[in-house]
Amino acid sequence: MSRLFQKNSVTRLGVVVLAVLTLSAGMVDTTIRAATLPTPAHTEFVYVGTSQSQISALRFDTSTGQLTAIGPVAQGLKSTWVAAHPDLPILYAVDDDSTKEGSITAYAADRGTGALTRVNAVLTGGRGTTYLRFDPASMTLLGANYNSGSVSSVAVNPDGSVGELVSTIAETGSGPNRRQASAHAHSIAIDPSGKYALVPDLGADRVFIYRFDRATHALSQDDDAHPHAFIAPSGSGPRHIEFGANGRFVYLLTELNAEIMVFRWDASQKELTFVQALPITSQTFDGVKSAAEIAVSHDGRFVYVENRAENSLMVYGVSPDTGELSLVQRVSSGGDKPWGFGIDSSGRWLLVANQRSGKVNVFSIDPVSGKVADTGQSADVPGPTSVAFVK
Repeated sequence: MSRLFQKNSVTRLGVVVLAVLTLSAGMVDTTIRAATLPTPAHTEFVYVGTSQSQISALRFDTSTGQLTAIGPVAQGLKSTWVAAHPDLPILYAVDDDSTKEGSITAYAADRGTGALTRVNAVLTGGRGTTYLRFDPASMTLLGANYNSGSVSSVAVNPDGSVGELVSTIAETGSGPNRRQASAHAHSIAIDPSGKYALVPDLGADRVFIYRFDRATHALSQDDDAHPHAFIAPSGSGPRHIEFGANGRFVYLLTELNAEIMVFRWDASQKELTFVQALPITSQTFDGVKSAAEIAVSHDGRFVYVENRAENSLMVYGVSPDTGELSLVQRVSSGGDKPWGFGIDSSGRWLLVANQRSGKVNVFSIDPVSGKVADTGQSADVPGPTSVAFVK
């Protein structure tokens, strides 16, 4: 554990410190052990990235779905995206300010109160860092830098603090939409083999495919002049991407034409093969399309999609043989302009960040049908855009 993180843990997190004194060869060996105050097993802290230069915290009861606001716990950065360490009470947040170099900040979460203590930060080498993916197998944070059209990889230390910036790759390309004047990397996913990273680029209408070395945390490409990529439909605006549970299929959400695309993934050929495309807007919709978020259920049987243009959520059933999707349900998001959502660790709850209406709404998930239901539980959060769960 680093000295900085140990100091923060001991002095600021409300921990219980036990000093064990051992006498050996006339010398005193002092060992300090820190144990955080316990949180009930059914309680998770929800951290909400916002467009308001602050991170807000909520207390969530996974047994009842009750959501309680704690309030702002970090301020000053445009932290539109937050992500949690899979094992430690650590939260990572981007700085999405397009006027300066982006960064990733690590915070230690107090398991008793939900308070955040800044641990450290690292620059990403790009501007407008808008997305993070934590790869547990390699202890790497991978970020998409929207404004500079680049992706970055950062090593994560054993104590959860961020290490050095390892690699940054700049992308090129453009499209016909006014938002596609240049490349805009929007998210990143690691394939099940751990050898490749798939990066949807909204500006270039591409899904770039890079090599990823888990041993060194480094991203690389075979040919700088002609990087390997799947060419998406012109003007579609690839946004977010997820692998299915078995790793054979990939689900891509395109923002500008609001479609969900299904692919078969072949790691041996580093290739995406098109399977299916489905519009997420209703047949009667004639406004400006805008898709926001996508997630796969923990068991891989369902895909959840957020439709920002119509303030709706869609649930799709997954064919285990072909990966094809079929619509199961379309419901209101419970607010205005849904921007992000997250499924809790139990898989029973979906929390939706409705950005314009300033609310995080709780939906229950039926484990058999996959359908969601608005529980009526919500919390007021100014400009919510993403959610992350910390146990």
